[in-house]
Amino acid sequence: MKIFLDTADINEIRERWDTGLISGVTTNPTLVRKAGGKYVDLAISILEEFPEIESLSLELDGKDDMDYRRNMGEFYLGHPAITLKVPCTREGLKFVTHCAENNVPTNVTLCFTAAQAVMAGLSGATMISPFVGRMNDNSLSGVELVRSIAGLYKQHGVETKVLAASLRDAHHVSRCLLAGADIVTLPPSTFDKMYDSVLTREGLEIFNNDFKEMSSQ
Repeated sequence: MKIFLDTADINEIRERWDTGLISGVTTNPTLVRKAGGKYVDLAISILEEFPEIESLSLELDGKDDMDYRRNMGEFYLGHPAITLKVPCTREGLKFVTHCAENNVPTNVTLCFTAAQAVMAGLSGATMISPFVGRMNDNSLSGVELVRSIAGLYKQHGVETKVLAASLRDAHHVSRCLLAGADIVTLPPSTFDKMYDSVLTREGLEIFNNDFKEMSSQ
């Protein structure tokens, strides 16, 4: 199991990287717009500052397979960590097939059904990103979607990794991993919440008070 950070803010990555718990980063145009600057410059900065990063997902602009092929040159810098993101559409998966034939890692994003995941797996996607939070927003179970995809892939020997995305609550992280996700990608705020438990805080307060009592004797 692995944790990725879902952010384009290099400061947010920097503040958490030394935990040793983060293996990769996922980005999208919305996150990059909020962070400011150029997408390519951001990618280069992340790769330079965190050379041990296993995966950096960069989303391609385009409407069809040929657009994605034209635009991939801007982002595919020959670095083994770079993973190209495209949507789970007919044109997106045509591009994924092209990448699989050329050993270029891909992340199929905006997945909302097991049927889409079947097509992504057959196309040779490296990863697929079911959007758990957005499913829940629409009164559907994102965790059950992850479970369905992971079960399908395991049963049929599909090598595509399940990357549970759009995780807004800490409890969804463990539930997705229990459901079979290989990787979870989290906003920094969700990552920070995973450390927290009221029982841990209460227990720590008791221990600290006891330390003080011992030192005063």
